[in-house]
Amino acid sequence: MVRCFVCSFLLILLHKLPLQAQDFRRHTFDFDLFVQELFAQQEDENVPYEDMYETLFQYYQHPIDLNNTTPEELASLYILSRPQINALFSHIETNGKLLSIYELQSIAGFDLLTIYQLVYFVRVEDAGLNADQRPLWQRIVGEDNNALIMRYDRTLQQRRGYSPLDSTSRSTSCYLGSPDKILMRYRVSHTRDYSLGFTAEKDAGEQIIWDSSTRRYGFDFYSAHLQLYNKGKFKTIALGDYQLQFGQGLLLSSGYSVGKGSETITTVSRANVGIRPYSSVLENSFYRGAAATYALSRNLNLTSFFSSKRVDANLQTTQLDTLEEVTFFTGIQASGFHRTPTELANRKQVREQMVGGNLSFQSSDRAFSAGLTALSTTFSVPIQKSGAAYQRFEFGGTHNFNVGTHYSYVWQNVYLFGETAVSGSGGVGTVNGLIANLSNKVEVAMLHRHYTRNFHSFYGNAFGEGTRNINESGFYTGIKLKPFPKWELTAYYDRFRFPWLRYRVDAPSHGDEYLVRLLFRPNRQSSLYAQVRTEQKGLNMANNTTSIDYVAQAERRNYLLYYDFSPTPRVSLRSRVQFSSYAQESPRTTGYMIAQDINFNLRSVRFSTRYAIFDTDSYDTRQYVFERDVLYAFAIPAFFGRGTRIYALMQLRPMRRLDFWIKYGITHYRNQSTIGSGLETIEGPIRSDVRVQTRFRF
Repeated sequence: MVRCFVCSFLLILLHKLPLQAQDFRRHTFDFDLFVQELFAQQEDENVPYEDMYETLFQYYQHPIDLNNTTPEELASLYILSRPQINALFSHIETNGKLLSIYELQSIAGFDLLTIYQLVYFVRVEDAGLNADQRPLWQRIVGEDNNALIMRYDRTLQQRRGYSPLDSTSRSTSCYLGSPDKILMRYRVSHTRDYSLGFTAEKDAGEQIIWDSSTRRYGFDFYSAHLQLYNKGKFKTIALGDYQLQFGQGLLLSSGYSVGKGSETITTVSRANVGIRPYSSVLENSFYRGAAATYALSRNLNLTSFFSSKRVDANLQTTQLDTLEEVTFFTGIQASGFHRTPTELANRKQVREQMVGGNLSFQSSDRAFSAGLTALSTTFSVPIQKSGAAYQRFEFGGTHNFNVGTHYSYVWQNVYLFGETAVSGSGGVGTVNGLIANLSNKVEVAMLHRHYTRNFHSFYGNAFGEGTRNINESGFYTGIKLKPFPKWELTAYYDRFRFPWLRYRVDAPSHGDEYLVRLLFRPNRQSSLYAQVRTEQKGLNMANNTTSIDYVAQAERRNYLLYYDFSPTPRVSLRSRVQFSSYAQESPRTTGYMIAQDINFNLRSVRFSTRYAIFDTDSYDTRQYVFERDVLYAFAIPAFFGRGTRIYALMQLRPMRRLDFWIKYGITHYRNQSTIGSGLETIEGPIRSDVRVQTRFRF
């Protein structure tokens, strides 16, 4: 009775907060702005942004039930710190299940700014509701949360690859298919019950063709999954395509990791989310087969998995002294493009098989967890690198074995975490860190990682400077300060070194990086932040006098000023100014971009538009900027040269279950007669793209 009275009192006291119905919350929350701030510093073209964006959007569409979740699932939102998560579960353990989402404000360590973000990704279900006992097929047929999506993309200007071969041209190849990009996807899911879906895609330049000799059956890429939850002692069962993430992602990471950015605390550690369904269109970052998590006891879970799929590779043949021919490949080609005869010849040439398991323990109070992971990876054809000096310690052969252990522990306001693993070559990788809430106004994070030059992990994506966890040591320190209610200061400093050579770095090298961001929210209608980031690390420098490259420090600086203002609930204005510079023992080059967005959010129509100008001296000072896009698409394009960028995005809802998006963007380059290179070359200074998408919910 006391808790009911407290919750009723909070309802009356906090009636002005946007914590009412889920539908109302979605009208008052800008998901794209949330993601933009989370990825504000990202500039790595190899990061699977679309996969991360889609995962967060799934949580946004299907909020987590706070009375039926895990610490790892909450951590994957990148909103709550581990001490806050531990405080939530301690509150539930002491007082019973939450009666209302308003109860969050009675939990120690939960401030209003955090709750304002969290409520759009979580919910509190009536504890008295019984689980749906109907058969699975009936639950799927009757599910409201299902949708069929069709998407079409095209660049309106003709690129060189689509022109017929000309005897006077130096080009010896062309694209086999049309310039249309087509995506079809269906998914139906219910939180912590099931997820079912399939995806079919054709990239621009690829064919839609039925040809068994090249393993093409209509679309170029297909993906399908079925994932079930809480079936007796089986916590998860996955069939088809899936992803895995255990520990800190040193051995198995789904790609769902933000890395270094303006969020300097919660993104440092990885969430141990286990098996996740895969429904993206990245053609290499998933497993294909079966996986399951079985509860051996209340505190002990066993996950087993098997994957077998074909990957793209350029097969080569060499002759041994015995006159025997050996076939090998130098590495997996992850672009997913099969547009030209050469790309098509490399399609699905090698079979990759993986088998393994994870044994995880979690204490009854959820404060301590630990796990052991083992996996074996086999290729049907051996990998053999080209022999460059920096590749001396890279993996070679057909089989790799990894074993590792991970842990995490929450002690009062401190969260300790880490993972250590070895590979078949004897290489070692380890990452360990801590996150501490020193007070309601101060949070710090520290992380150390060490990956030897012969540590091999094909699906690892733990914290690091490099794109792979190999040949790197470093120490990261991050801090978040909330000195006043409307102010927030975040910063990090990361120092790293590479003990062995790297691509385009012909000597051991080192570097460091720091970021400082000051955020001011004068009210709920506006926010302003300024950000500066500096990075320097070794890179080959050409010596014109001796024709010998040497390693010199390259420094890149980025400055960003961003202002968001919503004069009415239906209109938002966003202004962005960013500047960068680059220098490496030569005159400093610079670049800038200025962008103005206007967004309208009406009852059945949403409209977003941007006008931007950019001017850069070189590719080294290219400008990355987040763009709004159609549902489930994510864009952080890079602009360099001199020109303007304009786009408009409209979403219509002509019927209750039908949504329609159209995006048109045009980039006009100054002082250029062509755009792009190779088969992607466009004659003229203008590139315009159109994207159309429909979603029908059954």
